[in-house]
Amino acid sequence: QVQLVESGGGLVQPGGSLRLSCAASGFTFSSYVMRWYRQAPGQERELVAGIATAGGSTSYLGSVKGRFTISRDNAKNTVYLQMNSLKPDDTAVYYCHARGDYSVYWGQGTQVTVSS
Repeated sequence: QVQLVESGGGLVQPGGSLRLSCAASGFTFSSYVMRWYRQAPGQERELVAGIATAGGSTSYLGSVKGRFTISRDNAKNTVYLQMNSLKPDDTAVYYCHARGDYSVYWGQGTQVTVSS
């Protein structure tokens, strides 16, 4: 059974930090490109960050460059999103996403709220 389980979301003040984790099971994690998406209320889901299978290549949404860092640990089947200098505009549900040659999987999402 394929599972992507996100954790680490919550309420944080502007300027604060959070680290999201996504634990994967049921598929060959190291063969999948991993991504984080987010969706704010009333808005379309957008791609925040992605990381290649071996972790050597990463990409970011322009508005989070320099503040967010995606990483992965293939030994632990886990992908992370370190989020620093958080802004109210970062408030959204954050989703973990796995893309393989033939399959795509989504996590259930974790809420991140940036507010004073």
